[in-house]
Amino acid sequence: MSDPIKATCHCGAVELSVTLSDGFNTARRCDCSFCRRRGAPAVSAPLNGVAVIRGADALTLYSFGTHTAQHHFCARCGIYMFHKRRSNPNEFGVNLYALEGVLPQDVEPVPWVDGINHPSDRSDG
Repeated sequence: MSDPIKATCHCGAVELSVTLSDGFNTARRCDCSFCRRRGAPAVSAPLNGVAVIRGADALTLYSFGTHTAQHHFCARCGIYMFHKRRSNPNEFGVNLYALEGVLPQDVEPVPWVDGINHPSDRSDG
């Protein structure tokens, strides 16, 4: 695991301390109906790897479908901060671009994963 990295929303109301599972090697985009509209790539952190330092009261939760994934946003500026993953409920996905010092040109291209055909959405899954 890596050293903690600060993550903030746009308005500064929310600040996280994030310890990534494998640095930026886990960066990915998802093409499910929600993530492709949200647009921000995510990196992986274990459940104990995300701590809200400031602004817990400013976070709002969005969940849909199976309600396994729980997406947390700043209620003031709307920035996606992190979510409990449906693909692996034992980890968080964290907004790659909310991490301090990360610029898109430093990490692009970010690979895509198939969220449209998630096993939880199939009758055999």
